[in-house]
Amino acid sequence: MTGGGTAGHVTPNLALVPKLKQKGFEIKYIGSKDGIEKEIIEKEKIQYYSISSGKLRRYFDFKNFSDPFKVAKGLFEALKILSKEKPNVVFSKGGFVAVPVVMAATIKKIPVVAHESDITPGLANKLSAPFCNKLCVTFPESLNYVKNNKGVLTGSPIRDDIINGDIIKGKNIAGFKTNKPIILVMGGSLGSKVINDALREKLDELLKEFNIIHICGKGNFDKSLDKIEGYAQFEYVSNELSHLMKSSDYVVSRAGSNSIFEFLSLQKPMLLIPLSKKASRGDQILNANSFKKEGFCLVLEEENLNKDTLFESIQRLKKEGTVLKNAMRKSSMSNGVEAIINVIMDNMKK
Repeated sequence: MTGGGTAGHVTPNLALVPKLKQKGFEIKYIGSKDGIEKEIIEKEKIQYYSISSGKLRRYFDFKNFSDPFKVAKGLFEALKILSKEKPNVVFSKGGFVAVPVVMAATIKKIPVVAHESDITPGLANKLSAPFCNKLCVTFPESLNYVKNNKGVLTGSPIRDDIINGDIIKGKNIAGFKTNKPIILVMGGSLGSKVINDALREKLDELLKEFNIIHICGKGNFDKSLDKIEGYAQFEYVSNELSHLMKSSDYVVSRAGSNSIFEFLSLQKPMLLIPLSKKASRGDQILNANSFKKEGFCLVLEEENLNKDTLFESIQRLKKEGTVLKNAMRKSSMSNGVEAIINVIMDNMKK
């Protein structure tokens, strides 16, 4: 396995690991020397190999002149690792570190299966695609961006612990004493100041109807709100997240692909506030609009976000929650673990 740069390029791999081990696979991982993937993978007691990794940028930066040498070094390091391990297949989740690994696998005639979370492939997967046997995609629209019949619609892999969260544990972690409906508010792994501010400005009104779990991001904890009944704020959660998600009746979130497919698998009515194009390449906007088209969510654009529009959208979410839930219940793309493993098995070097 390979992939790194953000948690979104790593954690979906972990959803596949238990099922792959059940089928007799031995798992090894190639990542960068100092990326987030190293800590995540080593915690899982999976053997980890580090290689050099240069960042691939669409914009001008002087590092663009030095980083190709890091990629070349990473290619030679990946070739050495693959020569030693002789894997039957390489699975790539994308990110900059994956490019030299995928290229090395092709040189060694090792089949490569990759997975793209967003509707439009990221730069790393665009560069990797010619070297892949198959590119698994999460959204139906993504097939339009994959050439040579390599695209396979699988959905996103969801970890068992997300699906198996406990409602009672979630309520106990949050410390709620009433049975009001619960809203989970989260702004991505780093939090979102605009979502935090809009929520907190309407907190008194919202708490009349809801209990609120607020994952606000590191450094965004507000001590002045710490003792308010029905409001549980966390800078960051890890093992507790599955229980908090399971106990929630509604979700307000950014529109990262991994997260929204977790909400889909749990059938949580969601209000999505995608990152604007000013702060991203626009992939979250596409993700959110795709889910809106399927009838899974409501969308509030960041440019239109303020305390009043957030409050109004949450009221609408409560009103339309049953309709959204029914649409999600009928969906066939809630968990892609089995579909991705089938693609891996079909393309494995015998």
